[in-house]
Amino acid sequence: MNSSLTSAALPGKRRLAIAAILGLLSAFGPFSLDMYLPALPAVASDLHASTSVTQLSLTACLVGLALGQLIVGPLSDVRGRRILIASGLMIYTVVSLLLIISPTIGSFIALRFVQGFAGSAGIVLSRAVARDLYAGPELTRFFALLMLVNGAAPILAPVAGGQLLNITDWRGVFLVLGLIGAAALASVWFGLPETLPPERRSRGGFRETLRTMGRILSDREFMGYALASGLVSAAMFAYISGSPFVLQDLFGVSPQTFSLIFAMNGVGIIIASQLTGRLASRFGERKFLVAGLVLAAAAGVGLLAVIAAGAGLGAILPLLFVVVSCVGIVGTSSFPLAMRHQGQSAGTASALLGVLSFLFGGLVMPLVGIGGSGTALPMGILIASADVLALVLFAILVGRRK
Repeated sequence: MNSSLTSAALPGKRRLAIAAILGLLSAFGPFSLDMYLPALPAVASDLHASTSVTQLSLTACLVGLALGQLIVGPLSDVRGRRILIASGLMIYTVVSLLLIISPTIGSFIALRFVQGFAGSAGIVLSRAVARDLYAGPELTRFFALLMLVNGAAPILAPVAGGQLLNITDWRGVFLVLGLIGAAALASVWFGLPETLPPERRSRGGFRETLRTMGRILSDREFMGYALASGLVSAAMFAYISGSPFVLQDLFGVSPQTFSLIFAMNGVGIIIASQLTGRLASRFGERKFLVAGLVLAAAAGVGLLAVIAAGAGLGAILPLLFVVVSCVGIVGTSSFPLAMRHQGQSAGTASALLGVLSFLFGGLVMPLVGIGGSGTALPMGILIASADVLALVLFAILVGRRK
């Protein structure tokens, strides 16, 4: 299907079908990172690696997700969205199957980088396609729908991973990821039209792409929204990397219990994103963004305090729930604010938003394991620092700007 569409041309059922496809594509990050989280200790044991080295497989995937977006996003402004999404999914499927036969931690980490790079196409271009089709409050509502899937993915992925470990080992998890990649490829091939027609594509080549990227990076307001969103996501990535070891090794919860705790926090993302999407047109995205940043910073500092005081799970888990839930508020409200002036360069702008999020996540994830699996303090420090810095940078770069 090669025809191009705008949102006005989409009937109701077709909109729902495309929303489902874009939701699946946007979930490749959570699925790639979260589904094998309950198996991280098993991977470390099976491949004879330390906690920190095993966590590098998460970092490698994050860096691949970030760099892939940086290349695929701008390229899609020139070549179109659909062919790049399909190519990325094809590579993702093959690499997921190769991970099953990975013999060493080194090859495992390298393949995880390629898997992340390939999966980035679906993530960055699901946002670009949304911007091709929608603008203003309609974009906010549609992005809230994508955040619904992003919230459900962290629920389903670790639960599925934990249950898979009852019948198989960690290699079975990557077989399932390969099947998900193949299913997404089929849905794109048969159900997703091209949303960037040739007449709307960039024609300036590589130099024009660099100029566009430079213009966006020098946009103070865009960077304020992007850095705030990226740092709040980094706090969540610190939780993603640290929680399997903190909850399972330090507090002794089972892989299945861990997956349920992770799922409850995913429910927080769903609730927060849907409330933001429904109410933003009444109160404004900016008010929700400020509220989300303040709440995230307060919860992050509170989490660090209770960890330092040696509190138990009863004090830690509610604060983790708030920290993760704020991702739904900040993500849903910051995206339309950052993208509202980027209609002609949606791929590049979407790439920069994704790059900051995943690069910050890639930087913090190895640091979580510095103290080993016997302490939660590094996780608490990184979460609090990222959330507080997000609020500070937003105040400096955006402040009272309208």
